Amino acid sequence: MENIGEFYSNNLLLIVVWTILFYMIINSFIKGKWDKTPLEVVQIINKENTVVVDVREPSEFEAGHIADSVHIPLGQVKSRLNELDKYKNQTIVVSCRSGHRSSRAVSILRRSGYEQVFNLKGGIVAWEGEKLPVSKV
Repeated sequence: MENIGEFYSNNLLLIVVWTILFYMIINSFIKGKWDKTPLEVVQIINKENTVVVDVREPSEFEAGHIADSVHIPLGQVKSRLNELDKYKNQTIVVSCRSGHRSSRAVSILRRSGYEQVFNLKGGIVAWEGEKLPVSKV
């Protein structure tokens, strides 16, 4: 047991670095399992009762979004959770421009008790890259 304490004290920096790396790998794996490609999202929409929540700013949303999307900018997600209560038992796909903001919104929703929440990997850019339709209405 003395050797373990000595090892820790002599290698504290190494232990901290390995702990951080381990956390980053686990966190990346967990977040990645919530990512869905545009084609996977189409399958989810076609098979399940799904709502798409777009967390982009109004000007981005108006430029083109997935049809029938609910628009709630990322900065308002926490304060407008009550608007999503009716979708709590449905599958929710969150989209943004590139997938970064939507992944943050997915985390907020999951912490708030929403279980079937997924991130559109690559966002609307990937969606359009797959030649999938967007609505400007």
